[in-house]
Amino acid sequence: MSDLSQEFIEFSIKMQVLKFGEFKTKAGRLSPYFFNAGLFNDGESLLKLGEFYAKSIQQSGIQFDMLFGPAYKGIPLVCAISIAFARQGINYPYAYNRKEAKDHGEGGTLVGTPLFGKVLIVDDVISAGTSIRESVDLIKQNGATPCGVSLALDRQEKGQTALSAVQEVETHYHIPVSSIAKLSDLFKFLENNQDLAQHLHNVVHYRQLYCTFENNE
Repeated sequence: MSDLSQEFIEFSIKMQVLKFGEFKTKAGRLSPYFFNAGLFNDGESLLKLGEFYAKSIQQSGIQFDMLFGPAYKGIPLVCAISIAFARQGINYPYAYNRKEAKDHGEGGTLVGTPLFGKVLIVDDVISAGTSIRESVDLIKQNGATPCGVSLALDRQEKGQTALSAVQEVETHYHIPVSSIAKLSDLFKFLENNQDLAQHLHNVVHYRQLYCTFENNE
């Protein structure tokens, strides 16, 4: 587990973005933990989140020209990441989409910089992969190239096949997916945290039922 992923998990727990208990996921599974990036909901926490993303993106080595955030959660994320890079003296343009096309003013579904070059998609997690699929299609329709995806947390849960939802995106679209932290990082974090160790058994059980075991874990 990297220092970055450990710090991010600690920060997420502190902000109550990452909680433990019993939660029903979109897939109908009962999960022993829940991650809600929407609770990074003030300036200070969003700034810190953007810095975590920026470091993770830099460590991934993905080369890109601009950022794209799918509506709705991707919108504040892409703004925060762009600001974090700007604080380093790196000025990346960004764009996001509307759920409904605007029929007045400039119109259309896109807001921000017109899509161009290599576009990095930013989201919080991948569940069914719907927002990523829609983002890839939108980027291609505008003559640009989707070059990767950056996530906050990779839940490492199985998708429609034996692969995880993230692995399915990588395989289908031939683009890399990076994340600040993975479920395997949370597993190791709980192993080394006495205050939260009581949740370890439930996380292990959930992982055995619904998650993939990737190489080098």
